[in-house]
Amino acid sequence: MARRALGPATLAAVRAVESSLDPSDGCLLVACSGGPDSLALARAVVTVGARRTLPIAAVVVDHGLQQFSADRATETATTLTTLGFGDVTVRTVTVRSTGAGPEADARLARYRALDEAAATRDATLLLGHTRDDQAETVLLGLARGSGTRSLAGMALRSGPGARRLRPFLALPRSVTEQVCRENDLVWWSDPYNTDPGYARVRVRQTVLPTLERELGPGIAEALARTAVLARDDADLLDALAAEADPGTSTLACQVVEGLPPALGRRLLGRWLRLEHGAPDLNAGHLYAVEALVTDWHGQAGVDLPGGLRVRRTDGRLELVRPDR
Repeated sequence: MARRALGPATLAAVRAVESSLDPSDGCLLVACSGGPDSLALARAVVTVGARRTLPIAAVVVDHGLQQFSADRATETATTLTTLGFGDVTVRTVTVRSTGAGPEADARLARYRALDEAAATRDATLLLGHTRDDQAETVLLGLARGSGTRSLAGMALRSGPGARRLRPFLALPRSVTEQVCRENDLVWWSDPYNTDPGYARVRVRQTVLPTLERELGPGIAEALARTAVLARDDADLLDALAAEADPGTSTLACQVVEGLPPALGRRLLGRWLRLEHGAPDLNAGHLYAVEALVTDWHGQAGVDLPGGLRVRRTDGRLELVRPDR
């Protein structure tokens, strides 16, 4: 790629990537869909890799869910090669139904492929989520009513071995689009991103613009800031819950009773998820399970998603599957 002066948006993107890196980061692997966010990320990584003499690579995931998806993946790979990536891989995945919905199923297949690509290269996987994506995630978490953790949004680092890195969480989507314009990069617009059948699209197209109009500008930035604060609080509560967790298959009610309510509910959630793999818990589920401890009057138990039931026996909580 011919050298040219960095435009202001490109410079902001480069700085965002540089400031997010740790000394332990080696190979930088960009997940690129061909959209403006991931193309802007790829452009920034080219500069950062050269400045820091770090190896760079890119991976494009073809979900096979749309006509000509293979052609678009190949076109994106070609663009990445033109940008300066010598190591570009297209990975085709099979999206299997899990009952969680097509968006969640595609995300599961995508991350599995991306994590495998990162592990193969011992690389840090860079994702192009922006401040706008973070704001949308916080609003969706608020709608679920699942507590502080759901408001924490996406972490800067996450995933297996904390390999996933999101450098653009403080940058608005308008900046990534401007990066593409500054570098003559033509992005692809996924039609799923404008389909109102998806809750995230309705948040993006209707909810956030309405909030901006009625409450004033800066809503996305405020929501992203809320995510940072909520994550700090959630991390502290999780750490305290881990200390209080006896690590047993059943949980003594007196252990929960001796904790402040916020910490007690966090311990219950940890016990249900880690000890028993209970999926998709919301605040209503936790309040109902908590009542088995704090408002016990002989309830039969609490039914949870996945065909699970929590019941109280001899002062202890246990998880059972009534259909077995």
